[in-house]
Amino acid sequence: MTIHTKPSTPPTSADVARLAGVSRATVSFVLNDTPGGRVSEQTRRKVRAAAEELGYVPHAGARSLRAGRSAIVLLVGHSWPIGPLFSSFYRELQQALQRHGYTGVLYGRSPATGDDPARAWAELRPAAVLCLEPVLTPSGVETLHRAGTRAVVTLGIPPVAGAHTLVLDQSEVGAAAGAHLLATGRRRIGVVVPTDPGLDAFSGLRLAGVRAAASDGSTLAASGDAVHVEPLPLDYTEQAAAELADRCRDLALDAVFAYNDEYAMLVQRALQDAGLEVPEQVAVVGADDLMLARLLRPRLTTVHLTLPDGEELATLVDRLVSEPDKVPTTQNLLGVRMVVRESA
Repeated sequence: MTIHTKPSTPPTSADVARLAGVSRATVSFVLNDTPGGRVSEQTRRKVRAAAEELGYVPHAGARSLRAGRSAIVLLVGHSWPIGPLFSSFYRELQQALQRHGYTGVLYGRSPATGDDPARAWAELRPAAVLCLEPVLTPSGVETLHRAGTRAVVTLGIPPVAGAHTLVLDQSEVGAAAGAHLLATGRRRIGVVVPTDPGLDAFSGLRLAGVRAAASDGSTLAASGDAVHVEPLPLDYTEQAAAELADRCRDLALDAVFAYNDEYAMLVQRALQDAGLEVPEQVAVVGADDLMLARLLRPRLTTVHLTLPDGEELATLVDRLVSEPDKVPTTQNLLGVRMVVRESA
């Protein structure tokens, strides 16, 4: 037999006040952890016990009206690949935002264009928007500010007028990999370009970084050798990797920068299956420095990325929320370094 229960009317702060025998002002003071005042510890315990007994949860919308803004920080879009690095970053950021009194909300990629995405975000009246998706417009920034959003920040996407810009320069990843391969004598370098459109904002810049390293005259001054950089589009499948390995042989490539460690592991195995020795015939470099890269044989040479610390970023967001009139600034938060192992 199925039992149907009728939703009950949610308890209010007035209900908590009646049960605890105090005023609504006292309930608000206790449950909002308002500093100062003269509420005894005994009264605090009574209020909290009454709230727990009734199942009372403060209304975020009402609290936002009183404060003039919400405590929501929207993390918008998923142009970043959802992998171990991003998952760890997002978890740290969520925890750090909570310590600062905010609630981080991951808002999925919007199919809308123009200012529509910003209007949708503005409906939630966030205190701040941290945008990872290149759909924000200058007028969208203005829409958010007019709706009460005190800080609009772009992270890892091209700058937008009116918003603070946090740069994660992906070209530096490719440049580090390219410079290492050139320094070890490689001159015919393939660069994996994932066909996944969600990675376009990263793969193009990483390819550009390798090309920049190849065109750096100081890097090649000693040898005078010509360098060839070959883009290698790749689906993330074993079949596509096997075909890429054959292409590496046909093009006589002596190195592959495989976009990241996951693609590098796929490519390295395909090269080995095709009878190409790593690194003797083809060197392989990844990026991200995942644990699995150390378990591969030969162990994978990779570019280690240092993403912004969650606490550092949450502190920055909190400061920008408290200084809404601050002139927008640009900061580069990505650090890179080579981790040389056995594959290159």
